[in-house]
Amino acid sequence: SHFRSMDIWHTALPEGIGTEGWLGRVIRDLDPQGENVLTGINFGRGLPRALGCRGVPVASVGNLETYGLFPDLEDETVRRFTLDAFAKMYGGAKGKDAVLDFLGQTGGDALKGADILRTAPAMYQSTVEYAPNPLAQSMKNMAQVMFADLGTRIFYTQHGSFDTHSGELATHAKLWDEVSGAIGDFMADLKEHGRENDAVVLVFSEFGRRIKDNGSGSDHGSGGAAFLVGGEVRGGMYGEYPSLRERDQLEGDLQSTNDFRCTYSTILERWLELDPKPIVNGQFEQFDLFKSSLE
Repeated sequence: SHFRSMDIWHTALPEGIGTEGWLGRVIRDLDPQGENVLTGINFGRGLPRALGCRGVPVASVGNLETYGLFPDLEDETVRRFTLDAFAKMYGGAKGKDAVLDFLGQTGGDALKGADILRTAPAMYQSTVEYAPNPLAQSMKNMAQVMFADLGTRIFYTQHGSFDTHSGELATHAKLWDEVSGAIGDFMADLKEHGRENDAVVLVFSEFGRRIKDNGSGSDHGSGGAAFLVGGEVRGGMYGEYPSLRERDQLEGDLQSTNDFRCTYSTILERWLELDPKPIVNGQFEQFDLFKSSLE
């Protein structure tokens, strides 16, 4: 199912039910004291499972240009008064019990993160024109935060839906054009600012599609693809090319030729310089994905 597949990719636990997202654990390892409330940022609604981890602050941003607490209050004096009341309310929650401590910390983190993030758009200058679709605008927001040097290490966003049981050709053509354009603009922006070797983009889906179509679409499959993009990425295909022969299929699906945790482990150790074992729950083969390998 969607939900089980997402759980597996987001927690790096194919067996059992995980309570922490793998990227949440990454953020905790990068900033164990929680000193920067913007170490991880999600651009989109809610908090993806991959970023969820107890005690780890993550900002979820819809639109960076309008992000903040009480943005609809046009009178700045009224807004500042409201923000002060918000800060006092959540500050007073600390020291009472575990639940109130959590609420107080969450409110304080939100206030602090919002104040810092509001500075990023004004500092941004670029000749790159991003498309007006949500994915491209999220990638633009990532670039704005990255160039503002706010200490953010993990950015996350989502795009879809690619779950095309019908009308697949036209839908996928549009969606993949948006993915390609957004990542292309993001990399062009990084290059313009001399930062093309400072970021790696990982693109994944929680499941693939079946080999045979189902009318104008296709049903949920098993094996899929992941893409890695960046100035330091060593281009190529990693792993065995999947076979379409019927005897090699998994009940009509592509067989997986790589464990997704191999990709995670490589990024963690060779890019982020973290120990991958506690994050992906084990030791897995790594690929030579980067030009400047740490090995």
